[in-house]
Amino acid sequence: MERTETLWADLRQKAGEIMANIMDYMDWRGDLSFGASEFNEVDNLILAQLAYVDFEGIVPAGEDEPAVTLTDASRQFWKKNNKEEILARVSMTKSAPFVMEKMAKTKRFSDVKLRCYVNEIRDEEQFQFSAVCVELPDDSLYVAFRGTDNTITGWREDFNMGYLSETPGQLRAVEYLNRAVTDKKQSVRVGGHSKGGNFAMYASVKCDPRIQDQILNVYSNDGPGFRSDMVESAAYQRLLPKLHTILPESSIVGMLLEHQESFEVVKSSNSGIQQHDAMSWEVLGRNFVHVDKVAAQSLLLDETMKSWIYQLDGEERAQIVETAFDMIEKVGIRTVDDFYHSKWKKIQELMKETSKLPPERQKLFSRALKLLWTEGNKAMKETVKQTVKRTVRQSPLKK
Repeated sequence: MERTETLWADLRQKAGEIMANIMDYMDWRGDLSFGASEFNEVDNLILAQLAYVDFEGIVPAGEDEPAVTLTDASRQFWKKNNKEEILARVSMTKSAPFVMEKMAKTKRFSDVKLRCYVNEIRDEEQFQFSAVCVELPDDSLYVAFRGTDNTITGWREDFNMGYLSETPGQLRAVEYLNRAVTDKKQSVRVGGHSKGGNFAMYASVKCDPRIQDQILNVYSNDGPGFRSDMVESAAYQRLLPKLHTILPESSIVGMLLEHQESFEVVKSSNSGIQQHDAMSWEVLGRNFVHVDKVAAQSLLLDETMKSWIYQLDGEERAQIVETAFDMIEKVGIRTVDDFYHSKWKKIQELMKETSKLPPERQKLFSRALKLLWTEGNKAMKETVKQTVKRTVRQSPLKK
């Protein structure tokens, strides 16, 4: 077994993964061209993973610059990067380069071409954005938007979605899509994982109407929704038939904010928040393994968060997010890895910073936490009540 395959097997074993995933899909169906087997939902998730790969210096940014084959991009990437170092990262998306490497060895994906890679992080604007275009052998285009990376700036933008009508990243996604789709006759699919799914939908709803006509489907793979004014807008409703959300059964991220688009629920080999990891989504043949609905705990969390958020006005939400992330930056946390590798020290430093807050901010934090506790209890009691009623109705002893 190659060293890469050994590392990957170890990673899957540590994750407790036993069911088939997108890597197995490439083993089973990687020899089938898109002509032999048309594009499907699993292909979407695989291509979305490419947005997490650092193609800096490998894939050109300009729409007029020549594209690079995936095979060549993978070869160049592994000349510059160490596999053990990537696996040591604290990130759900560290598997993306290994997905790319596997893709490059299949007939189905080896000839896809990459172009228009951008990666931008601007701390002052609370802005994290990255995307890449994938030209498929069937002459269609998949535009992949990156989700949240391990930077605190990226996470801060996620929370900003709770009170801003639009974020800098969403606006940049619209600009990117308008620029990247250069062929007026090309069929286009747009997608992303996590925040990348949100960007994919936002960009598709807000882009040039000409491009909207070229779009076949838009995929949000466990991406958060939007504020109600967005989902109720005429622009969103017009594109609604093309919008598709895919959620793991215990989704947390994908249940945030509002959705109106159709969604499918897939089985995951992980539990809780770890189901956000796309490598845990179970695959059978050319499809995901579907379940009827999201799990009760996911609905409970969704109801709690929505009730909590709607009891805080926009200004209060903004103050909570700004204060929390300002404190995080003050103690020197710039990435998730920074926190993970010295978490107890950082927690102590954060507690000290909390005690230094002005009285009005401390009062707001206290109120927000009490609201969260109250709404959580209310949602839990209602869930238990409904479960008991359902059990009684289904009981064979009930006359």
